[in-house]
Amino acid sequence: MSDRDYREIITKAVCGKGKKFTETAHTVVPNHKPTSILGCWIINHQYQARKKGEVVEVSGAYDINIWYSYSNNTKTEVITERKQYVDEVKVSMRDERCISSQFDVVARATQQPNTLECQIDEKTHHIKVELEREFVVDLIGETKVWAKIEPNGFDEDDVDLSELESELSQIKLDRE
Repeated sequence: MSDRDYREIITKAVCGKGKKFTETAHTVVPNHKPTSILGCWIINHQYQARKKGEVVEVSGAYDINIWYSYSNNTKTEVITERKQYVDEVKVSMRDERCISSQFDVVARATQQPNTLECQIDEKTHHIKVELEREFVVDLIGETKVWAKIEPNGFDEDDVDLSELESELSQIKLDRE
C-alpha cells in the first residue's frame, strides 16, 4: 500500500475531556428566626465555560429557594438568594496530536445543582444549604485522520450486514 491508497483529512474532534464533581455549602440569612425547614430547591441554573490555561473554567449562578416556618410554626416564608460559583475542571484526557491551538469548549451539567441537606444553625439562626453539581467538559479542536481509498469503490453486495450489526451491537455508546 502506498500513500496514494490513503487520504489525510483534517476535521474537528474531541481533543480533550474533563469531569468534576463538586459539593459545596452556602449560608442563607432568613428574615425571621426559623422554626423548621419546609423545603429547599435550586432553580434558574445558568453557566458558561471557557478554556483558561490548562483547565476549563465553568462559571455560573443559581437561585436557592428555601421555604421555612417561623413564629413557632404559625407562619411561613420563602426566601430566595442568588449564588455564584466558579469550578475549575482539569482536562484529564488530552490528545496531544491535535493540530490546533484554539479550542471550542463544550460543558454539560451531568448533575444539575441539587440540594443534599438544608438545616438551621441553632446558634446563628442562619440556614445552611449543602448541594452538589457535576460537569463534563470537551475541548474540540482540529485533528488529522487517515481514510483508506478504495480505488474501485466497494460493492454493497460484498458487505455482510448481519455481521456488521453484530459488531455494532457490541459497541458501548457514550450517552453522557
